[in-house]
Amino acid sequence: MAQRPAAPRPQRPNFQQTRFQRRIADAATALEAWATNPWRRFSLLLIVLLGGVVVGGTLGSISGVLAYFDPISALVCVLLIETAVRLRPGLLQGRRDRLALQLLDVARIGLLYGLLLDGFKLL
Repeated sequence: MAQRPAAPRPQRPNFQQTRFQRRIADAATALEAWATNPWRRFSLLLIVLLGGVVVGGTLGSISGVLAYFDPISALVCVLLIETAVRLRPGLLQGRRDRLALQLLDVARIGLLYGLLLDGFKLL
């Protein structure tokens, strides 16, 4: 029996980059260049940490006020933290400057700290 030739593989279309995509990539590069100064990096990480604390406290307060919203709020928090954990290995590989990894970790810590702090307020 003769083998049939393999069917040609469909080619992925090459999409052109839009101006918006280029600007987002340039903004990330500019932020990394801006954060090479240790004080700027520290201030950026501190702002993200405090933002995470505010978001965690807000989610805890809203779910405390709306008693029927507790399971949905817990699901949102678990999804946010698990998404951050799943993104971490991809950010560990590759680049030398790990600003995105540090920002993700600090945001996750801030969210968890805000939730715990709000939980202690409810005791």
